[in-house]
Amino acid sequence: MGEDHFPSNEDMRHVRSMAQPKVSPDGQSVLIQISDATADGGKSHLWLVDVKADTSRQLTWSPTADKRGESGGQWMPDGSSILFLAHRGEHTQLFQLPMNGGEAHPFEVKIVPPVDESTAPDAIPPVKKPAAGAEAAKPEPVECDVERYFIAPSGKYIAILVRDPETPGEKKEHDEKADAVWVNHNPHGSRLYLLDPADGKITPTAVPPDVRGVSWAPQSDRLLAIAEGMNGAGDLAPAATAWVLAVADPAHPSQVKSAPTTIGAAAWSLDGSHIYFLAQAKAEAPPGYEDLYELTPADASIRDLSDGFSGSLGHDEPIAEERAILESAQVGTRTTLVRWAGDHPEQLHFDTATVSQFNTNVKHTAWVWLGSSSNQPPALYYAERLGGTAKTLNTPKLLPADWTQVQSQLISWKSGTFSIEGLLYLPPQAARHKVPLIVDVHGGPTGAFEGNWNALTEFLMGQGWAVLRTNPRGSTGYGAGFAAANKNDLGGGDYHDIMAGVDTVLAKYPIDPDKLALMGYSYGGEMAGFVEGRTDRFKAIVSGAPVIDQESEYGTESGSWYDRWFYGGHPWEHPESAWRQSPLANAAHAKTPFLLLQGESDRTDPLGQSQEMYRALRQMGVEVEMVQYPREDHGPLGGGIFGAPSTEPWHGFDGRQRIVTFIKKAFGE
Repeated sequence: MGEDHFPSNEDMRHVRSMAQPKVSPDGQSVLIQISDATADGGKSHLWLVDVKADTSRQLTWSPTADKRGESGGQWMPDGSSILFLAHRGEHTQLFQLPMNGGEAHPFEVKIVPPVDESTAPDAIPPVKKPAAGAEAAKPEPVECDVERYFIAPSGKYIAILVRDPETPGEKKEHDEKADAVWVNHNPHGSRLYLLDPADGKITPTAVPPDVRGVSWAPQSDRLLAIAEGMNGAGDLAPAATAWVLAVADPAHPSQVKSAPTTIGAAAWSLDGSHIYFLAQAKAEAPPGYEDLYELTPADASIRDLSDGFSGSLGHDEPIAEERAILESAQVGTRTTLVRWAGDHPEQLHFDTATVSQFNTNVKHTAWVWLGSSSNQPPALYYAERLGGTAKTLNTPKLLPADWTQVQSQLISWKSGTFSIEGLLYLPPQAARHKVPLIVDVHGGPTGAFEGNWNALTEFLMGQGWAVLRTNPRGSTGYGAGFAAANKNDLGGGDYHDIMAGVDTVLAKYPIDPDKLALMGYSYGGEMAGFVEGRTDRFKAIVSGAPVIDQESEYGTESGSWYDRWFYGGHPWEHPESAWRQSPLANAAHAKTPFLLLQGESDRTDPLGQSQEMYRALRQMGVEVEMVQYPREDHGPLGGGIFGAPSTEPWHGFDGRQRIVTFIKKAFGE
């Protein structure tokens, strides 16, 4: 056997990723988005894969000044061109690239601003009234940012989401520092327009802002638009509304009043008689845990298709077949595609442990998706029909070299009345002697570890460490009841589930009981805080972007509806419950060396949370370190540390280096 090659920290900066496969209308080509490695800037570009020749080539490039690249690639229905979004000037524009050669050109998206705060009666500086007898100046069209776009199946229209632009008067206000922010009174929103690609004409619609998604009927005569309440309405209660808009009458959308306020991704049936959508599950479950519903517009009736499903649905847009509907789902540590054609869902079989991002052409004669397993990095798959023979297509190489791949072991154990699953990764050294163990805790808590490939796990095994990734109660993949089992019990039963998993691994595998460490990000970082105050079995604990104090976090995070469910209401109404579920409550019992990694711009779990824990542990005499990362929000920092491409060249590297140094010191290595 050859020498093992696990990634170094520098190797982790040279990992690319791919996403959003889109198969061409004729099924012969696939558009794929490739993100450059962190070391190369982390930009995304579009590549074209030729199915028959099994070759790939880059389609789009971006100027040096553009730090993001091209994204959101889609085919025009006739296959003659592709569209994509890019920020190559002052605005994010929608570009069209002909497939027979030539340069990409942007659509000119200029609109008369729907709102202008500089003309309000109480504007500062005060509005100057026109001279007597003079007419007020008419507003001129302003160039805008295109946020998202949705192509009608006929290709005759493109629905575009446009953020209300800054007017010249508003810019003047900001330049003069008349820029006080009236919280939750911003009149600017994301609005829906119809773009005619033939002549560039843009037609406004009367769908209320903020619009977040669109689904075209197959006949292209109407669309479904999902709008979210503006100015933090969703922080009070779910506030989504659904609207059907006829292309022939864009000024008079019709609200689907029977649609729930949690409605999410949606798709029409092929004959246009039904709408399938995702929304909050019927069973008791955390916010965002969804069921698949069928809406009949003719009588406004709604039917829950997935109530009682033993797994957890994904959040992808459903795919309509002739007599069925498809939706992604997680079942245990695997993901799949599920077909609903009656009362009993059919789980489709795939060769990899996880599959995602399915796409098909109108005739359903070609299907593409991404698949991976613990010992197989992501790959692009193609099949002429679901359930048929699939082949791996040749895409740009994602890894800088061939790394040693380790197959995870699915393990299970009992914890109270629950059966818990986890994935154990053993480095080659475990065949010769006992090895240290890193317990990795997932975020959420409504999340899960799946049997897919993970760069950070590869990196940790390269240190000679085993990795245990557990799915305690509250995780997805095991039904609504399991996902809801941690309600009002954060850091309680789920903590015991994880510790029971550690005991199982110690009893059955070559693990050194004197070299245990635990790490996690987001809710995983919160669990790290719980563990800190409840046990001294670990030599080191690493916490990324945690919640430490439920009450203070609730008042400063970007949205609170999700958190409210877990402790049964507002924390000031249930202070004992909120404090009991706060890691800070047990800081007086802390002993284990603790490392905090925190993005300074984090709006999900704000900077103050880590600062609270750092101060508490420092004043309790516990060995604690805290590292702050400028410009980093919640997801981007976590992704960069985990090994995803990032536009920040060194933050991920720094985080991984500190994790390894901190743990090795605690292990005495």
